[in-house]
Amino acid sequence: MDIHFTPEEQAFREEVRTFLNSKLPSDIARKVKTGKHVGKDDMVRWQKILNEQGWFAVNWSVEYGGTGWTPVQKHIFDEECAKAGTPGVVPFGVSMVAPVIIKFGTEEQKQYYLPRILNSDDWWCQGYSEPGAGSDLAGLKTRAVREGDHYIVNGQKTWTTLGQHADMIFCLVRTDPEAKKQEGISFLLIDMKTPGITVRPIYTIEGGHEVNEVFFEDVKVPVENLVGEENKGWTCAKYLLTHERTGIAGVGMAKDLLAQLKHIAWDQKKNGRPLMEDPLFRNRVAQVELELMAMEMTNLRVLAAAQAGGVPGAESSMLKIKGTEVRQEIYDLMRRAVGPYALPFLPAYFDEASEDPEVGPEYAPPLASKYFNNRKLSIYGGSNEIQKNIISKMILGL
Repeated sequence: MDIHFTPEEQAFREEVRTFLNSKLPSDIARKVKTGKHVGKDDMVRWQKILNEQGWFAVNWSVEYGGTGWTPVQKHIFDEECAKAGTPGVVPFGVSMVAPVIIKFGTEEQKQYYLPRILNSDDWWCQGYSEPGAGSDLAGLKTRAVREGDHYIVNGQKTWTTLGQHADMIFCLVRTDPEAKKQEGISFLLIDMKTPGITVRPIYTIEGGHEVNEVFFEDVKVPVENLVGEENKGWTCAKYLLTHERTGIAGVGMAKDLLAQLKHIAWDQKKNGRPLMEDPLFRNRVAQVELELMAMEMTNLRVLAAAQAGGVPGAESSMLKIKGTEVRQEIYDLMRRAVGPYALPFLPAYFDEASEDPEVGPEYAPPLASKYFNNRKLSIYGGSNEIQKNIISKMILGL
């Protein structure tokens, strides 16, 4: 793999920059750059702009409306989006359930759901984790019993990100309770407006409403909403998780965060000198930059293998571990760099309509919230401890 960008790739970067400069709404970019709350309307508005350009479904094949980009083009696009301050694309529809539908779904499911995902007509959420089945996902207990042309679903999901906005949820349910742990599981698409579904908020440590509990009580789901074969949903689940974990690496976002960290470290003073000149702090910044460079190369190799027809395997677990650790370290260094300015946590700051409180440099107010919120990075998508078990088994043969 050539690590140098070709003239064609450099031209593509300029094309992306021109598009972002002209099409990214300034109010959305301002919210992202200043750490303000980015709402559903903002995210949908941006996704529709991307779709109009034909740049929304970057991981889909051209046949279904994807970009047909090379791994390097995807990498460049992610980098430039992070620099420009675009909101993150909500992954549950376009990056998670859509690849499963393309791979395992019926032709009718593809024709119905894929255009709706492209147009952001449906907001999707993920129904995987349960109170007793988080990292041990195969321990799920939500049941689906077939009665004629419907399944009757009962159970509970938790940590359902942005489920308060969702129109649809893709769920793992147990359809054969007598089967072995990773068998007897099916993959269902469920309309969130179906009677019997209740969504309750979970407020995270920094005060945000990002995740939820979802309860199912005698929820009727049409049999045609089954993706793949009954009792073979674990195959769909593993396929989805490898794509999710690769995305969690967040290389473009981490590179932009690193640039922000350096700016803060040069701006803040210690004993009258820039903090970046402190050898201990500078050493930590250098270490995280080296790890990010290595992760970037690994990410490109994994994407290149997937482009050639492969599916990310244990390598996606490596990216998930390192990507989350790198971002957590950067947020920690940012928080340390601003010192006492990171202490105030003022929820009103994140409301766009509020007046910004005077709490030091303009980059300081969001840092405590971002630090606390991103402690979750090493847990969701399968905890890093579980990822290490996957690596030891699939790569090291232990």
